[in-house]
Amino acid sequence: MIPPVVSMAWVDDHRGDVVLADVRWYLDGRSGRDAYRGGHLPGAVFVDLDACLAGPGSPREGRHPLPEPEVFAAGMAALGIGDDSTVVAYDDAGGVIAARLVWMLRATGHQAALLDGGLGAFGGPLDTTDPSPRPAEFTPVPWPPDRLADLSSVAGTGGAVVIDARNRDRYEGRHDPVDPRPGHIPGAVNLPCREHVDAAGRFLPVSVLRQRFTGVGVTTESEVVSYCGSGVTACHNLIALELAGLGPGRLYPGSWSQYSHASHLPVATGADPG
Repeated sequence: MIPPVVSMAWVDDHRGDVVLADVRWYLDGRSGRDAYRGGHLPGAVFVDLDACLAGPGSPREGRHPLPEPEVFAAGMAALGIGDDSTVVAYDDAGGVIAARLVWMLRATGHQAALLDGGLGAFGGPLDTTDPSPRPAEFTPVPWPPDRLADLSSVAGTGGAVVIDARNRDRYEGRHDPVDPRPGHIPGAVNLPCREHVDAAGRFLPVSVLRQRFTGVGVTTESEVVSYCGSGVTACHNLIALELAGLGPGRLYPGSWSQYSHASHLPVATGADPG
């Protein structure tokens, strides 16, 4: 398996063997596809998060539940991504969106990595053409249960270190633009994924990442569950966790968009896990 994060120099050295995937998506409603058409890395395909990387959203399942494996496979195949492809994904937000694709591919045994620095790591002119990839063969693979957590597992004690990838204001309940109840899952610690990267969108040194995780109670023996608003940016914490050498962790796909709709479950607010 290739490293979870690679540099632009690595991509240049493997250009003929890599599928570049643009996974831009914006919570404020801006179009990722329009951003892609305005300029993307040469040869990159656009991966539509809502169409390929998530199933239909609902209060019961959350905004971005994992799609059926067949839907994911069909989306990848249509983009020229096959069983043996090596995918390097990027966005313009430090990888916090593109990490969803990388996590989904790696969790199902495929070669995939985040491009460190994302769109900004490329120094040349951007491309505005829309490629027509040759369809590939991508075999549907069930989502591995040992890489997932569900509502019942995060609502109980369970013994796992549960980390919340959202910004601090949303974790503390000071601001939530999209979910019905502000706050966080009681007992969860806040580790904002956007703080894993510097101003240029490049990951902090591995030693610093490791300190960030150990600072909230993660050890090499810990079972870790990551969640966010809807299970997208939570994947960035899992990529960073792996990069830091602390294991793969588990994703709670429903995340806060599912939990906050479960009105019978308690909610914590403030900086303390609660």
